[in-house]
Amino acid sequence: MKLLEAPFVQGFIRMCDDGFHQNWHERNGGNLSYRIKSEEIESVKEELSRDKPWQPIGTGVPGLKGEYFLVTGSGKYFRNVILDPAANICVVEVDETGENYRICWGLVDGGRPTSELPSHLMNHEVKKAASGGRHRVIYHAHPANIIALTFVLPLEDKVFTRELWEMATECPVVFPAGVGVVGWMVPGGRDIAVATSELMKRYDVAVWTHHGCFCSGEDFDLTFGLMHTVEKSAEILVKVMSIRPDKLQTIRPREFRDLAADFHVTLPEEFLFEK
Repeated sequence: MKLLEAPFVQGFIRMCDDGFHQNWHERNGGNLSYRIKSEEIESVKEELSRDKPWQPIGTGVPGLKGEYFLVTGSGKYFRNVILDPAANICVVEVDETGENYRICWGLVDGGRPTSELPSHLMNHEVKKAASGGRHRVIYHAHPANIIALTFVLPLEDKVFTRELWEMATECPVVFPAGVGVVGWMVPGGRDIAVATSELMKRYDVAVWTHHGCFCSGEDFDLTFGLMHTVEKSAEILVKVMSIRPDKLQTIRPREFRDLAADFHVTLPEEFLFEK
């Protein structure tokens, strides 16, 4: 099969385009990665090259040794992925030590994978273990409303979780574990990768203060839908806060528990405190 015709590549391209049209990817903002299934790699193996040199990841991910990833390129624009995928995305292989990678396809005009590659791979390793291998997508975007909230809400998991849950009844069902918050850190390095991966042991969503949002999911639809739901909830909260500082009514802890029982999800009790 031609690599660009493979369903997993087409799904990746569509998600990049959908994110751009949501206005989450100004300039070269944001990045996306997908842990490719073995049968998918087998279907496109004729197009993969192993001539490129190994490069250090900048961290160790032994749980991903020998795996392949489809990732966006550093400095590349999401808006251009659909126009010229081979110039803007790439397939990378992780070596048997889990400390190096090489480009096997893509970035035909030169370049390297996203500068957030350490964060992506460390979080892939965590989510692979936590989900029994089901999670395959890591998505980082810059949704404006969730970023705005990092200037006005306490940077605490319990505060962000509870406020976002209260904005729409579907929210506790879509992200029942809640959301984690990473304080401001320089992006692209090992420190923010470690901080995020610690949160991802518990959550599928991490908010990066004054920067954006980081989501993990089983496939493109679920991961994009998770980001979309979190940002829509943040948009509602921004509107509510702009209308009046206090809410006249909201969803109460007892009602959250009723919702959890009906939808068969478990909501952490620590987030169901009385205000």
